[in-house]
Amino acid sequence: MDVDAYAYAHRRAWERLDQLSRRRRLTGAESDELVALYRRTSQQVARLQVQSPEAELLAGLSTVLGRARARILGSRADAWAEIGRFFTHRFPAAVYRARWWWLGVAAVFLALATGLALWVPGSGTAHRALGLPADTGDLTDPGGKFETYYSEHPHDAFAAQVWTNNAWVAAGALFTGALILPAVYMLFMNALNLGVSAGLMAQAGRLESFFGFILPHGMLELTAIFVAGGAGLQLGWTLIDPGRYSRARALARRGRAAATIALGLAGVLLVSGLIEGFVTPSGWPAPIRIGVGVIAELAFLGYVFGPGRWAAHAEAGWQAESPRTADDISATEWRIPA
Repeated sequence: MDVDAYAYAHRRAWERLDQLSRRRRLTGAESDELVALYRRTSQQVARLQVQSPEAELLAGLSTVLGRARARILGSRADAWAEIGRFFTHRFPAAVYRARWWWLGVAAVFLALATGLALWVPGSGTAHRALGLPADTGDLTDPGGKFETYYSEHPHDAFAAQVWTNNAWVAAGALFTGALILPAVYMLFMNALNLGVSAGLMAQAGRLESFFGFILPHGMLELTAIFVAGGAGLQLGWTLIDPGRYSRARALARRGRAAATIALGLAGVLLVSGLIEGFVTPSGWPAPIRIGVGVIAELAFLGYVFGPGRWAAHAEAGWQAESPRTADDISATEWRIPA
C-alpha cells in the first residue's frame, strides 16, 4: 500500500470527521455524517494497521477516532484524559523513537565535558586558551560563587528562574536543530561550561563539592537537554535526508514529533527546577541530595524505556490487536498483551 497516496485520498474525510467531532452542536444530517465517517475511518485504520503500519499517522487517527467516539456516545471530550494520554503515550513514545539521536548527543557531550575537566586542572595552556583567570578562588573556594549561586535567592523564586532558563535552553536546542549548527554550538557551550567548572573545582581540590551540587538536579536537567538536542538534530537531518517522503511532508511529521517533545520536556524541566531550587541548596548530606537526583533520573529513563517503548510499539502496530470491523474498533482499545 502507498501510505502517502492513501492518506492523501482520505485526508479530507478525516479532517471533516475531526471538524464534526469538535462542534458543540450538530444538525441531524451532521450527526448521521459523523457516524458514517467514524465507521469508515475505523475500517481505514484497521486496514492501515494490518497492511502498512505507520506510527505517527495511526496515532493521529486514533486521537481523531477517540474524540469522535466520545461525541457519538454523547459524552464530552475529557481534557484531563487527553492530557493523561499525552504523558502516558505520546510524549514518552516520541522520546523513545528519538532515542539513538539523544543518546548519541549525550555520549559526545559527556565525553567533551570530561575531556575538558581533565585538561583544565594545572594546565597553563588550557587557562590561556579558554581565557581563564589565574586566581579562580571567588568561584571555587568554600562559600564561593559556585555554591552561593544555589542559595542566594528564595527557593521558590530560584526554582521558577531555573525552570524558565532551562526551558529556553532546551527549546533553543530543539528548534534550532533544523539549522544544525546553532544547536551544535549551544550544546558545545553547555558542555564547555560544565567541563571547565568541573576542572576548576578539581584544581581547587573540591570535586566532591562539585558533584554534590551538580548531580542532584543535573542528571535530569542534562538528560532533558540531551533529548531536546537529539530531537532537534534529527529534525535538521530530516531537512537533508527526508527519506521516502517529500521534504515538506517529512519536516511536517518530524516537526510535530519535536513539538510533542518540547511540551513534555517542560514538565521534566519543572521537576528538575524544583530539585535545583529546593533539594540542591537544602543542606542535606550529599548522598541524600544525590540520591534524590538518581531517583528522578532513573524514573525518567524507566518512563521512556518502559511505557514509552510500549506506546511506540503499539502505535507501530507491534504486538497490538488488529480489529477487523468498525464495530470491533468502536469497542476495543489498542493495547499491549500482558
